[in-house]
Amino acid sequence: MPRRVVITGAGIVSPLGNDLLSFQRNLLSGNSGIDHLNADFCEQLETRIAAPCQFNGEQYFTRQELALLDRVSQFALYATEQAVKQSGLDLLSVNPASIGCFIGTGMGGASATEGGYTRLFKEGMNRLKPFTVLMAMNSAAASQIATKYGVAGPNITISTACSSAAVAIGEAAKQIAFGRCEVAIAGGSEALLTFGTIKAWEALRTLAQEDPQDPATSCKPFSANRSGLVLGEGAATFVLETYEHAVQRGATILAEIAGYGSSNDFSHMTQPSVQGQALSMQNALRDANLRADQIGYINAHGTGTQLNDVTETRAIKQVFGPSAMHIPVSSTKSMHGHLMGAAAAVELVASLVALHTNTLPPTMHLDAPDPECDLNYVANTAQEVTSLEYVMSNSFAFGGTSGVLILRKI
Repeated sequence: MPRRVVITGAGIVSPLGNDLLSFQRNLLSGNSGIDHLNADFCEQLETRIAAPCQFNGEQYFTRQELALLDRVSQFALYATEQAVKQSGLDLLSVNPASIGCFIGTGMGGASATEGGYTRLFKEGMNRLKPFTVLMAMNSAAASQIATKYGVAGPNITISTACSSAAVAIGEAAKQIAFGRCEVAIAGGSEALLTFGTIKAWEALRTLAQEDPQDPATSCKPFSANRSGLVLGEGAATFVLETYEHAVQRGATILAEIAGYGSSNDFSHMTQPSVQGQALSMQNALRDANLRADQIGYINAHGTGTQLNDVTETRAIKQVFGPSAMHIPVSSTKSMHGHLMGAAAAVELVASLVALHTNTLPPTMHLDAPDPECDLNYVANTAQEVTSLEYVMSNSFAFGGTSGVLILRKI
């Protein structure tokens, strides 16, 4: 019999704030973290809009530590420190072999990689920083967390593009449910706002055009005038443990991970599929042993691209049937941008906010609804509800790997 898995701690670094209270306040107020990049982030991108974090690693890490930490690892470590502190869990009291670490990322240490190439090919240097490999590898964030917190159990990095963090959290929950871990640190981190990375995304023609009146409103999921996604950066991590373990030590339980579903849409590398997205949601509902109409809110993948938003709307209708028209759906990417490998983790924090406040975060900048996107998208203003027991968070990725998580209020 699988064991129940609960969340007892959460931490965040995001364009909407680098702590849970700031994130919640900005999220429910509809504030945007989208802005112009400047030369501090990447050369020649002063006019590109993105959703950067106001985070300075020099305030939190020593020079010796920074020599080993790309921005992606800094985010992950800082978020994890918050999560562990909130959980009240003394990891030294837990058998190290029963602690796991599961972190999702799409591009790992992008800054370290690009910085190395710049030194070699632009500046003509013939040597790189000694720890470039350790900073750049995709597994760096998970390895840094595991080293700091004495993780001797499974230490796994998941890289499935935009669904990375959802798959990491879901797989962590399964490891705990079936007795392979007692405790896990799980989430995602991404720091890809570099010149080369953004130029690569430009080549895909998926990035949003800047709103001429207000750059902060450039990401418009489900709107008829949407033009694409806005890249963001950040991290969110969680402390997961068995329900019994949490109760025994008197922990405050934030939510239960009631269901997890994953699937792969093999039809196209970039074009989303209704069937693939629907299958992940159905798998999550089956895992949670829930009817579709028991879900009270869906945090949508909602990227703001033409194809994704229509496809996700159709997939929700296919899974939820008549109840789809009554279930509130919102895309918080309209405020914090698309954090790629970390997106699902940050959006799971948004789902936690909804559960704990009975307030649904809005889809901002939705002033001209697309006729093909006709669900209740909580347009422009947070929506209060009388009760909320189950919420779903969707994450759909290039390459076809999807991850869907369901939280239950306890």
